[in-house]
Amino acid sequence: MELRQLSYFVAVCEELSFSRAASRCFISQSAISHQIARLERDLGAQLFERTTRAVVPTEATLRLLPLAKQMLSLESAIRAAVRTTGPRIRLAANMSFAAPSLSAIATARAAHPDAEIEYVIKPFRQRITAVADGDCDLALIRGSVEQPGLAVEQLWVEDLVIAISSSHPLAERGAVTLAELSPYPLLLPPEQEQVLLHTLIRSAFADLPTGPTFGPPIPPDHTATMELLNRPESWTILYEGPTKGLLTLDLTDHRLRIPVSAVLREDARENTIVKTLLDALHHD
Repeated sequence: MELRQLSYFVAVCEELSFSRAASRCFISQSAISHQIARLERDLGAQLFERTTRAVVPTEATLRLLPLAKQMLSLESAIRAAVRTTGPRIRLAANMSFAAPSLSAIATARAAHPDAEIEYVIKPFRQRITAVADGDCDLALIRGSVEQPGLAVEQLWVEDLVIAISSSHPLAERGAVTLAELSPYPLLLPPEQEQVLLHTLIRSAFADLPTGPTFGPPIPPDHTATMELLNRPESWTILYEGPTKGLLTLDLTDHRLRIPVSAVLREDARENTIVKTLLDALHHD
C-alpha cells in the first residue's frame, strides 16, 4: 500500500467518478483504475462497486476513508515539520480558477522571491475546511460562506455561461432571456452536488411568470457536454466556456451572475504575501 494510492482512493471517494478523480490527480483514468485495483488486492477487499452509471463505495471503503485521510494529513504534517525554506503559502481552488490563480502566484513570487506558493486542488467543502484548519492560507470559491474566524473578500463577478447543442431550437439566437429558455429542459447535477447553481437558478426565476423546466439530473459520471449532445432540446449552465460541440447564448438581462471570492482566516489578512496574492487576483 502506497500513500499515492490512498490519495487516489480519497479522490475517487469524493468525486464518485474515476474520470473526475483522474483529472483532479492529473493522471489518466486507466492509471487511477489500475492503482485502485492494486490497493484492493493489497487490502483483500473490494472498495468500489463499478457500474456503467455510478461508482458506489462499499462498507470497507466507509471504514477506510477516515483512516486514509488521517494518513495523508500526517504526510503533509511531516513535510511541513522538516521544511527549512522561506515562507510558505497554500492557495486552494479548483481547476476552473487555474489561469487567474497561476497568474497571481507568478506576481506574488516576483514580489517575494523567497516564498513558496502552492496551488492546491480541492473540492468546495474541503477548501473551506483547509483554510479554517490552517492547512491552506486562502481559498477561491464562487459565492460566499459565513463561518466564525473566516473572512470573505469578493474578487470579481462572473456571468455564467448558457450552453446548448448546435441543434437546439434556439441555436440561431445570439441572446435569449430566461423566460425564453423556460420551456426547454434544464440539465444540472443533483442539487446536493451543486447547491450553489440550484440556488442561483431559483433566485433568477423567482419573479418570472414561469420557472425552469428541469430535465433529469446529470449523473455523477456523466458530463454536461455529453448530456446536451444526447438531449439536443435541453440547456445547461457552466462556470466555464463550453467544450467542442456546444454553443453559448448570452442572457439579455444578465440574471445569472455570481461573485468569486477569496476565503481566508482573519489573521491571514496581515500576511504580506497573501496581500500580494489578493491584489493580483483583484486585477485579473
